[in-house]
Amino acid sequence: MSQEKIRFAIIGNDHNHAYNHVRMLVNAGAELACFYTDKPHLAAEFRQLFPDTPLAESMQQILDDPSIRVIGGSAIPAERAGIAIKAMQHGKDVLADKPAVTTLEQLAEVQRVQAETGRLWRFYSNEHWDRRCTIRAGELIQEGVIGRVIQTTGFGPHTPRVGQRPSWFFNPVLSGGIIGDIGAHQIEQFLYFTGSTTASIVSSTTSNFGHPDFPDFEDYGEVSLEGDGGLGWFRVDWHGPESIQVPGDIRLFILGTDGYMEMRKYYDPAGPEGAEHLYVVDRTGAHLVDTSTIPLTFGSRFLADVRDRTETSIGQERSFLITRLATEAQLHGRKLGVQHARATVVAGV
Repeated sequence: MSQEKIRFAIIGNDHNHAYNHVRMLVNAGAELACFYTDKPHLAAEFRQLFPDTPLAESMQQILDDPSIRVIGGSAIPAERAGIAIKAMQHGKDVLADKPAVTTLEQLAEVQRVQAETGRLWRFYSNEHWDRRCTIRAGELIQEGVIGRVIQTTGFGPHTPRVGQRPSWFFNPVLSGGIIGDIGAHQIEQFLYFTGSTTASIVSSTTSNFGHPDFPDFEDYGEVSLEGDGGLGWFRVDWHGPESIQVPGDIRLFILGTDGYMEMRKYYDPAGPEGAEHLYVVDRTGAHLVDTSTIPLTFGSRFLADVRDRTETSIGQERSFLITRLATEAQLHGRKLGVQHARATVVAGV
């Protein structure tokens, strides 16, 4: 197996997941060749973290460089599909951040170009592959610890940090909306843990309960799913208190035929100190599982896929399925208006 060093570039660092891409790929042995943004303040921010990385003169300069094999990054969500399409048309593989598209038309074009070029376009969920508790849960499920998985329940509260967000964050046309954005993590994990290869949205709802100054913003979303391997439900929101000083008190529950699991990914308010806690309740009792030594391998597996044209990190079709479900749930769901949401709260319904 070839082990040549893979050079990659970042296009767009409008969201901090671009730095997740850099860290993960560099730690896996790749070389960060350069980056590009057309926003001087974001260029300065990137250089503070990676001072030796050159800023490309244009996106085209990166696309025309045959030594760069992978494009990562996290541009404004509405721009991500276009960047990915151009990257694939120039012979690059793509590490896609969520939301990877904001419309179903964008997704159809991404799929068309991927099939036409044969390039990799792979969805990366940091709530799964950056969390040791989630990785260990997958290993234990493969071992049959809780039997066959039949349902997942996810809670994805996030801290809004309103004063630190750019204007596009509050516009669902540009941001992809709450389900297209943070809901995509939940959908990826539902598919993974239930083993579903096909799935559909049963229902979805979004609303704005607490941000009247941004009437188009959605601070709450919930989705029910049905797959060929099980059922799922999740809630995502932008109501996490900033006092916890983490992205959010994000949790995942997995129900099996012989037990259940809970992952407390970033915070455990009533449990032991630290994060990435995995609780397992099986036929022998309740256990807090040590996940501290679990390796994070998505980056190395993705690079192996680039070298060998394989699917050891995440499959191409699952990447598309995650993205389609998240986009459908976002665009086709029930939307409660701000006034409706207020009335519901006041009435106590």
